[in-house]
Amino acid sequence: MSEPRGGRGTLAQVRDRVRARVVGRERELDLVLAAVAAGRDILLEGPPGTSKSTLLRAITAEWGIPLVFVEGNADLTPARLVGHHNPARVLREDYSADNFVDGPLVEAMRNGGFLYIEEFNRAPEDSLNTLLTAMAERRIAVPRAGEVVARDTFRVIASMNPYDNIGTTRLSTSVHDRLCRLAITYQDAQAERGIVALRAPLTDLKPAVYERLVADAVALTRATRSHEDIRQGSSVRGAIDMTLVAGQLLNLHPERTGPAVPDETLYRDVVYDSMVVALSGRIFLDETVEATPEQVLRQIWEDHFILGPAAAAPG
Repeated sequence: MSEPRGGRGTLAQVRDRVRARVVGRERELDLVLAAVAAGRDILLEGPPGTSKSTLLRAITAEWGIPLVFVEGNADLTPARLVGHHNPARVLREDYSADNFVDGPLVEAMRNGGFLYIEEFNRAPEDSLNTLLTAMAERRIAVPRAGEVVARDTFRVIASMNPYDNIGTTRLSTSVHDRLCRLAITYQDAQAERGIVALRAPLTDLKPAVYERLVADAVALTRATRSHEDIRQGSSVRGAIDMTLVAGQLLNLHPERTGPAVPDETLYRDVVYDSMVVALSGRIFLDETVEATPEQVLRQIWEDHFILGPAAAAPG
């Protein structure tokens, strides 16, 4: 199968249109697009905020098929995944296909959509076994409701965070054997600045101030991913929120922002305050660290604004 039903034009033309909706990710887009066009299910492995859902939204929107989201957790039982019979109607009418309420799996199968399961390795084993049948046979038997056969465009797309092992389960060989896999890492600084500019436009700031703010927000957010005290740093979503919060804080002090650039002390303080609000809940410290998230962020801030410029100065 070269292209799911509903696609417009060749696969290359579809790829080019999807690229217009996604910042960067050319290689990942090609690989995901090739896998789903080939009829394969796929596991996207990477930390949060690495454009996994953005890619899938763009692809399904282009093909005109639904993207059905499911969060993998202990509550995702087979009944929640597949669906259930309406209790009130069962009392009146007995069990029938007409009073069956589709769960996300059946919904995706009937409509030929992508079933996107986030935190895949947190789902119960019996729920994953239900998915195995759907992936292998492209059909499942629903008790008292008959058989559900998936449309050609149905895919199972799973995602998981390799850096988070708390409350997760190890996927079985059977699960891995039925899924293609793609590791997705953070984008480079230039791409992340492009994402922030797209998602956090601040038209009331002077262009020079805005460009500096975006660059600082991205640099500080990326620094959380390599700090020795941080087990998992923030995604680009932290830089987006940091930019938006900082913009509002600057607007609270019009008397110190000046006609073109804000007071330097004010600017640095605003960046730190917005950094605490946007990043303190997104970073996870190493278990042996006694410092607070705010203290670690302060160190990163000082490295960036005090030690960094000093180290770069001539002489």
